[in-house]
Amino acid sequence: MKALYLHHDAEVWGHAISRLLAQSVEEFGIPDQLVERGRVLDTYYIPTRYPDALPEGAPFEFFGLLQSEEAIRHAGAIVAFVRAALAPP
Repeated sequence: MKALYLHHDAEVWGHAISRLLAQSVEEFGIPDQLVERGRVLDTYYIPTRYPDALPEGAPFEFFGLLQSEEAIRHAGAIVAFVRAALAPP
């Protein structure tokens, strides 16, 4: 998403993918479904990165194959959209 903003000479800050998507719905034609996918990915950001983000136990004890596959699917859809948006006409 940041590449898409930079491509349009727009400055952007932050790590919440849903916010980056939502801020550009009209400007870049972001489908609402991608914003929803971003929300799912945002829920994984903190608890999967920091060992003390969960009440007890390590992140690997709470996140497994199902969550990984879901995250890859959602991220793939977002990357595919950005690639298509950046492709030359």
